[in-house]
Amino acid sequence: MKNICFAVAIAVIGAVALHGQETPSSTLLTTEHYLDWERVSDAQIAPDASRVAYTRQHVNKLEDKWESETWLVQADGSQNRFLVKGSNAKWSPDGKRLMYLADGEPKGQQIFVRWVDANGPATQITHVAETPRNASWSSDGKAIAFSMFVAEKEKWNISMPEEPKGAKWTPAPRIVDTLHFRQDRIGFLEDGFTHLFVVPADGGTPRALTSGKWNVGAGELRGGASIDWTPDSRSIVFDAVRGADSDLKYQVSSLYVVDVASASIRDLVTKAGNWGDPAVSPDGKLVAFTGYEPTGRTHTVSDLFVVNIDGSGMRKISGDYDRNPVNLQWAPDGSGVYFGAEDRGSRNEQFGSLNGMVKAVTTGRHMLRLDSLSRDLVAAGTVADFDHPEDIVRVNLRQPSQVAKLTDVNGDVLQGKQLAKIEEVWYTSTGNTKVQGWIVKPPSFDPSKKYPLILEIHGGPFSMYNVAFNWMFQNFAANNFVVLYTNPRGSTGYGSAFANGIDHDYPGPDYDDLMAGVDTVVARGYTDTARMYVSGCSGGGVLSSWVIGHTDRFAAAAVRCPVIDWISMAGHTDIPLFTYSFFKKPFWEDPSDWLAHSSVMTVGKVTTPTLLMTGVLDRRTPMPQTEEYYAALKVKGVPARLLQFNEEYHGTGSKPSNYIRTQLYMMSWFKQWTRQGGRPTTATTSSQP
Repeated sequence: MKNICFAVAIAVIGAVALHGQETPSSTLLTTEHYLDWERVSDAQIAPDASRVAYTRQHVNKLEDKWESETWLVQADGSQNRFLVKGSNAKWSPDGKRLMYLADGEPKGQQIFVRWVDANGPATQITHVAETPRNASWSSDGKAIAFSMFVAEKEKWNISMPEEPKGAKWTPAPRIVDTLHFRQDRIGFLEDGFTHLFVVPADGGTPRALTSGKWNVGAGELRGGASIDWTPDSRSIVFDAVRGADSDLKYQVSSLYVVDVASASIRDLVTKAGNWGDPAVSPDGKLVAFTGYEPTGRTHTVSDLFVVNIDGSGMRKISGDYDRNPVNLQWAPDGSGVYFGAEDRGSRNEQFGSLNGMVKAVTTGRHMLRLDSLSRDLVAAGTVADFDHPEDIVRVNLRQPSQVAKLTDVNGDVLQGKQLAKIEEVWYTSTGNTKVQGWIVKPPSFDPSKKYPLILEIHGGPFSMYNVAFNWMFQNFAANNFVVLYTNPRGSTGYGSAFANGIDHDYPGPDYDDLMAGVDTVVARGYTDTARMYVSGCSGGGVLSSWVIGHTDRFAAAAVRCPVIDWISMAGHTDIPLFTYSFFKKPFWEDPSDWLAHSSVMTVGKVTTPTLLMTGVLDRRTPMPQTEEYYAALKVKGVPARLLQFNEEYHGTGSKPSNYIRTQLYMMSWFKQWTRQGGRPTTATTSSQP
C-alpha cells in the first residue's frame, strides 16, 4: 500500500511540475516519456556465435531506480527474451553457462552461474561481504577470477575510561590514514585494499591470490582492475599499483602475472609508465596492453603494445595512431588485436596488426561499441546515432560494413515522435584551431524565426561529446530550444595535441572554442540573442561557471556539480591527485595558477542569473564547491538558486525522477530570464517562439 501511494504522489507531483515547463505531447519527446525509456549494454556473443546475452535496464517507477536484467537474443534477432534478473553476463568458454552479477546472500551483488539450456535455478557462486568485480572465466571453465576490496582496520588503542553500565556514549571517530578515504557512488571508504581472488565455477570458498598494502587495478578509484587468464588456466595477468606508496601514485601502474596454484607474482612490464588493459593472445605467447611512458602532461593518449608472456620483447604496434585504444580483443588467429577508438564524435572498430599497422575495420557516423568476439570473428555490441538510441548489434568482422541490429528497445517510445534535426558544424577558434560541434534544432524548426539557445558543455574535461542519441538534447529541442554542443580543446577523439591544448591551462583556450561556437550559431540568424543560456555538469560545471565570469552575453546559467575553487577542491574530492595534476606546482609552493583558474575568483564580474545544482552525496565535486559559489553570488546580489539533489552522488540524474527534475528545473529557470541592454530581466511569455 505504501508503494502505491508513493506512485500516486509521484504522478501528481509530475503533473504539477510539467505545467509551465512543457506541455504533455504524443508527438514530441517530453519528460513523461523518460519513465518508459530503456537502456542496453554489455552484449556478449556466445562462443559459437549462435546468440547474444546482454544487459537491459528499465525504470522501476515505484522505487525510482534503474532495474537491470539479463536478456538473450538469437544471432538473427529472433527469440529476444528475458532470462534472469542481474547484469554483466559472461559466457563460459564452452557456451553452456552464463556468469552474471545479481543481489544475493549475505548482502549486495554476488556472482551467479546459470546453465542456459537446463531447467532449474542459477547457482550463487560467491557469498562474500564485499562486491566482486571484474569477474572472468578461466579458459577451461573450471574457475572464476574476480577482484574485491579487503578491509584492513588499523586499531588505535587509547586508554578510555570504561563506559558506565547503560551509558550511550558517542561512537569513536572514523580513523583515516589514507589519501583516498572516500569515493563517489560509495561514500566513505574503510581502510583496505583491492585484491585478486579465484573461486571454483561450481561454487566454493574464494581464495586470495594477492595480498598486501597495495591495490589490484590502476588509477585512483577502487574497482577498476583489468584481468585476463592465460589459455592453460594456470596464470592470470593483471594491472596494479604496487608498493607502500601506491596511495600517492598517479598515472602510474604496471602489469603482473600471478600463478594461480602458488599465488606467486612476477613482473610482466618493468618499464616505468601507466600500463593497463591486458589481453592474452590465443596461444598464450603474447600479452597486448595499452598505456604510455611518463609525460608530465595532464592527459596522455595511450598507445597499443605487446609483450612476450615472459616479459621480454615489449614493443608498440599502434604506429603513429593517435587515438585511445579501448576494449582489446585478440583476433582468433593471433594476428593482431581488435579495439575500439573514438574519433571526431564517432566510435568505430580498429585492428592493430603485429607488424605495427592500424587499419579501420568499421566506419560511419555512429557510436559503435563491440563488447565481445566469437571464435568465428562475429562480434556483438551496441550502436547509436543521432536518431536512434543504443541497441544490440551483430557484426561479422569479415564483412564489417554489415551491422545487423538485433533489438529495438525504444521503438515503442519513439513511434510517432518528431525528433530534433541535428547539424554538424566545424568552425575556427583562436590559434586557427578547428573545432567540431553540433546544432540541435526543434522538430518544427523554421529558420525565419528566432529561438532561444542553450550552450551545453561536456565534463571530463578529457572526454568527448558524440553522435549518439541524446535524450537531454532531444527533450530541450522538443520544447523549442536550439542546443549547441561542441568539443573544445581538451576533448578526446582529436589526438594528443588537441587534448593537450588545455595542459596546465584549464579552463583556458577551451573558453575561446565555446564562444566561437556560439558566434557560429548566432551568425546563422535564427538565435534570439536575448535568450541565450549556458549549462554543464562536472567539467561542464567548471566551464559554465567560468563562462559567466568572463562574459555577460548569456541571459541565465545552470551550473551543475561544478569545481569553482581548485585549492579547496584538492581536499574535498575523491580524486585529489587528478586535481593536483592540473598544476605544475602544489598550491603551497605557488597558489597563483590555482587561483587564476578558479571560477570563484571571477565571481565579482558575474551578473548572469545562476541556477546551481549538485547532489548531496557528491564526492567527486562535493557540495561545498557549489555552496561556496552560491554564497558569493548571493553576497554580490546576483539572482541565484541552489538545488541540493537528494540521494545523488556526482551528477543529478542517476535517479529517474531526479533526471526529470533536472530537465524541468533548467527549462523553468531559463524561461524566467532574458537579457536586454546588457542586463538580465524577467522574461515574459510573449517572448516565447
